[in-house]
Amino acid sequence: MKIIALDRNHPFIIENLQKKGFVIDEEYHSSYDEVLKIIHLYEGIIIRSRIPIDKNIIQQAKNLKWIARVGAGLENIDVHFAESQNIKVLNASEGNKDAVAEHTVGMLLMLLHKLRTSDQEVRQNIWKREENRGDELKGKTVGILGYGIMGNAFAERLVGFGVQVICYDCMPNKGNRFAKQVSLQEFFEQTEILSIHLPLTHETIGLVDFQFIENFHKKIVLINTARGKNVVTRDLVKHLESGNVRYAALDVLEFEKSSFETIEKNETLLYLQQSDKVVLTPHIAGWSEQSNYKMAKIIVTKINNLYQMES
Repeated sequence: MKIIALDRNHPFIIENLQKKGFVIDEEYHSSYDEVLKIIHLYEGIIIRSRIPIDKNIIQQAKNLKWIARVGAGLENIDVHFAESQNIKVLNASEGNKDAVAEHTVGMLLMLLHKLRTSDQEVRQNIWKREENRGDELKGKTVGILGYGIMGNAFAERLVGFGVQVICYDCMPNKGNRFAKQVSLQEFFEQTEILSIHLPLTHETIGLVDFQFIENFHKKIVLINTARGKNVVTRDLVKHLESGNVRYAALDVLEFEKSSFETIEKNETLLYLQQSDKVVLTPHIAGWSEQSNYKMAKIIVTKINNLYQMES
């Protein structure tokens, strides 16, 4: 039972799988082409985002039984082709949902109560009270776009803030006691705070573009902790300039490399970096000390379950 680990993760994964008898080769620096040459040796792959597990790699992986991503999104895996080859695809979205939910709330409060700008000013001996008057979250309508595990966790964190929470999802019957599912038209009419929790698919790449934002009846606060390519950033900037978007909180950016480790610099990014209407973080919403361990534990459990099912 040989496994190839292509990204560093919490040591819990390797320690526990080795105890179960798995042989694990740690190939943290091997290139795509180097992995392609040896992938036929393995029945399991453990990854984050460094190397895409595409059709080409899957075709070469003659003994592959499963692919485990230590994270939520699966866009770097050709899931459809893998499943057509009877290869199981696992992820650990349950492991970082709490971190994402808390991070989303934190970014939202930073913007509404001007915590970022007032902190920066006080550090420069600038003492402005009226200019930094906050805007309460209570009484507002939060619209969650994509109501899966992450969206639900965020909605649950909003209990106690005195907000109305609605959600829109392409799947029916997704609403629950934390969020009321509405039509897209109702979503556009009611939302004041838009929080994006979409997977990255052909349907969602660039979904939040100029016209999508234009459809909102109210000036909105936009938060994205999902995937950068869900939003057309230059269109977001236009709405920030016009005031249709009051503020934006972005943990993910369209200009990230596929590994999420680096970012492409350009004029649009520079605008975001210089705007006092924007809060930016480096794709860390799901990266807490606790989520690191929880995702590892979930992946190990799911891998072990595959072999228990076989036996």
